[in-house]
Amino acid sequence: MGLHPLAGKPAPASSLINIPRLITAYYAEKPDPALHEQRVSFGTSGHRGSAFTRSFNEAHILAITQAICEYRRAQGIAGPLYLGIDTHALSEPAFASAIEVLAGNGVDVIVDDAGGYTPTPVISHAILTHNRNRTTGAADGIVITPSHNPPEDGGFKYNPPSGGPADTQVTAWIEERANALLAADLYGVARMPYSRARRASTIHAHDYIGAYVEDLQSVVDMEAIRSAALRLGVDPLGGSGVAYWEPIAERYGLQIEVVNRTVDPTFRFMPLDWDGKIRMDCSSPYAMANLIALKDRFDVAFGNDADNDRHGIVTRSAGLMNPNHYLAVAIWFLFSHRPEWRPDAAVGKTLVSSTLLDRVAAKLGRKLVEVPVGFKWFVNGLLDGSLGFGGEESAGASFLRRDGTVWTTDKDGIIMDLLAAEMMARTGRDPAQLYREITHELGDPAYERIDAPATPEQKAILSKLSPEQVPVTELAGDRIIAKLTTAPGNGAPIGGLKVITEHGWFAARPSGTEAVYKLYAESFLGLDHLRRIQEEAQALIARILMAR
Repeated sequence: MGLHPLAGKPAPASSLINIPRLITAYYAEKPDPALHEQRVSFGTSGHRGSAFTRSFNEAHILAITQAICEYRRAQGIAGPLYLGIDTHALSEPAFASAIEVLAGNGVDVIVDDAGGYTPTPVISHAILTHNRNRTTGAADGIVITPSHNPPEDGGFKYNPPSGGPADTQVTAWIEERANALLAADLYGVARMPYSRARRASTIHAHDYIGAYVEDLQSVVDMEAIRSAALRLGVDPLGGSGVAYWEPIAERYGLQIEVVNRTVDPTFRFMPLDWDGKIRMDCSSPYAMANLIALKDRFDVAFGNDADNDRHGIVTRSAGLMNPNHYLAVAIWFLFSHRPEWRPDAAVGKTLVSSTLLDRVAAKLGRKLVEVPVGFKWFVNGLLDGSLGFGGEESAGASFLRRDGTVWTTDKDGIIMDLLAAEMMARTGRDPAQLYREITHELGDPAYERIDAPATPEQKAILSKLSPEQVPVTELAGDRIIAKLTTAPGNGAPIGGLKVITEHGWFAARPSGTEAVYKLYAESFLGLDHLRRIQEEAQALIARILMAR
């Protein structure tokens, strides 16, 4: 899968989606529940799809929302449901569909008081704020977003009272019930016409922006940033955080320039990503090309994806930081500058994140908790304070308040942005400069993820591998010291394989949405050694798949 010739360049008109046609497909196209690709399917972060492929249509949202209402009743969740949406074209009609069912079921729903967009971390923050010290009337939430995915996609996420992504047991229940409702042609869905639902007494307005912005000082040292008089730049990438940055600047006296305030569901202002698609991936140097070009105007700058659960950090000294690099710096800084955190608060990472994070945790004397891919694995640890930080290589992370209590249990790109400014304010060096200092002592790894074609049958084989199916003892000249199909931090299946040596590793896992498997690899011996690991890993995976 090579680099597209227009990667990083403006999107041509021919690449833009037809929004009226997409909305028509949402209402007009009916999914066939007998077809796997048209059923409700919760991946690592909710149900995603497109109306054009009958994988995200009105019927899906009506069924999922009804299933959530029934799950709430079964679990005795009697408090309000916080509802947020991002700026994707399908988010507005899905919002209307969800409101119809939530009102039809008599659920108290909290929506933005200005009718605007609400980032994923803001919903998590609102749920946890409501539930703090509460024994009855717990709240939960829904975020309608496909995150960084292309403009034609839609997404629907459920966050239970823990505030973070629902775990597999919860999503399996919702998925099964929603598909049963689809198969029954939506018989059993309680629904109210949108005009009546919007006026229902159970729909309540809330100042999401004010509540979240005012509380930021409890998690990031906003006074240090103000005192340093840093010049900060932000590109919301047309996402749900667009209305948050000016209130943040005004409340805390910060010098923030929002370089692009445009909200357009075609996302026509986005440079094309590596494969020629429009994708709001703030960790991609191609999608972030506009902000990278402005890096010399700012001390530090940042961007976020459409629902603000991911972060992209741009420095004058290095441009866009690799997500793993920033995670390593964030861990080093936080555990060195949060004296009120528990001395046994651990570092959480997904097992496809850089081993440099392990070395930073060891240097700090902190326990490392390595889990499968998916932020849901960090929820309980962040909730009780046993994890100070949880992070994913895909540029998603959150951390505790300054007093060591929970902030969010979902990824929060906004605080990760502001943390970069706090680092610079308190150390005098930007995050990329701090990274170079860390690697001078702990090693400078070469890391890369590549996608390789895989059929559904091959993906199924890969997801169920056992260590015994890996008949090799060496990788790229090094002795293999571990073959993992479960995560060391919690023993949960990783849905793939990780092979580790003293100087490097690779991990392979099937994509949940594309006809590929993802191969992650890292070497502390340089790029040439990384290429050897990748070549041998791909050959090994090919032999395993051919043998089955």
